[in-house]
This record gives sequence, structure tokens and C-alpha cells, in this order.
Amino acid sequence: MSDKPAIRTDGLTKSYGDRPALEPTTLTVAAGERVAIVGHNGSGKTTLMKMLAGLMDATDGSAFVFGNLAGTSDARRLVSWLSDTPTFYDDLSLDEHLEYVARLHGVADWQPRADELAAAVGLTERRSDLPTTFSRGLRQKAAICLALVRPFKVLLVDEPFVGLDQAGKRVFIDLITRLDASSTVMIATHELGFVDRVGRIIALHDGAISFDGPSTGVDLEELVRG
Repeated sequence: MSDKPAIRTDGLTKSYGDRPALEPTTLTVAAGERVAIVGHNGSGKTTLMKMLAGLMDATDGSAFVFGNLAGTSDARRLVSWLSDTPTFYDDLSLDEHLEYVARLHGVADWQPRADELAAAVGLTERRSDLPTTFSRGLRQKAAICLALVRPFKVLLVDEPFVGLDQAGKRVFIDLITRLDASSTVMIATHELGFVDRVGRIIALHDGAISFDGPSTGVDLEELVRG
């Protein structure tokens, strides 16, 4: 699998009527790369990420995850998706969510990893509670646990810092930093302080790639403004 790119898009496009949300986009992300997707609101970051995760159909073009068409069962098996608006089952506790997600992806011995993640984000004492009753910040922390409790080859994250306090942001960055080096991570974010933790930046402006290069020596604020 490692000889194939983790992510590849060929002319990937999304339009709503005559309004393009993502212009034809072709890019390749290698296995193990850490990539930040930056851009102003409405630049196409979430649209791109959702199509890579298989949660949104393309108008044209295609996207692949290690050679598997995005959205297929083989691609979904490899991708963990962390949304900026996480959703939960109304009647499952955090612990039941963790067990369900882990077992769904073939992890029988899920408790040690769940213990580690819950402790890291400060939710150990809330594991028997319903995430639907949590505050915005605690829901985001719960979603982080669910995204990381299962195995994956590609982690796609959309605006993970929304709702997190400074301590929560530091914990999330630490968890991402400690992921296996073979894991590919793509994070769409406005949090420019995080960008120096990745090796590559892809900037979007009005649905098109305006920059694709190393994270060093660039004016991040200018990239976001486009």
C-alpha cells in the first residue's frame, strides 16, 4: 500500500448550479505526509475534505485513497474523519460510543486506547455520560477520542480547534504529533499556530489551489487572505 499515494485527486470538482465550490483540483499526498489546508471561509476547504472522506459526491473528477475510490468501503476503512460539527447517538454514553466505533473497525482490545484518549482530553470522569449533553468544547474532545480510537491510514480533520480551550488545543496537537509516522494527516484549519507542525501547506482561494508547498518561509496570513 505504501507505494501508492495516500490521497490522489484528478480534476476533482464541486459545483452548486453555476456556482463552483471547488474548481478542478489535482493533487497528490504521499503516505505519512502532514498537510494543513488553509484559506478564508468559503474557500473550499470543507468541500475538499468531505469529498476526500466520501461524504460528498463530486460534480466531476475523482478522488482516491491508496488507490481506492473515495467513498467506497475500501476507502472508508482506511479513513478516519473528524468533523468540526460532530454528531453522536442520543442514547449512547461516551464509553459506548468508543466501544462501538472501535469494534466496528475490528479492535477487540479497545479499552487501553480509550482509557489513554479519555485521560488525555480530560474526559475520564465523563465516560458514562451522554456526549449529546456535553458543551461544545467537550463534544469536540469526545469526537477527537472517537476519531483516534480506531485504526486508520488517513486522518482527515476539519477545523478541529473550534470550541477548544488553549489546553485542549495543546492536547490535540500532542495527540497528532504522537501518531505513527506512517499515518497521513490532512487538517483544514484557521489555527495558524498549528501550521508549523506540518511539512506542507495547501492554500485554497475561491475554490482553487493558490499555494502548495513547504510550511517554512511563507506568510501564513497572506495565504489565508488569498
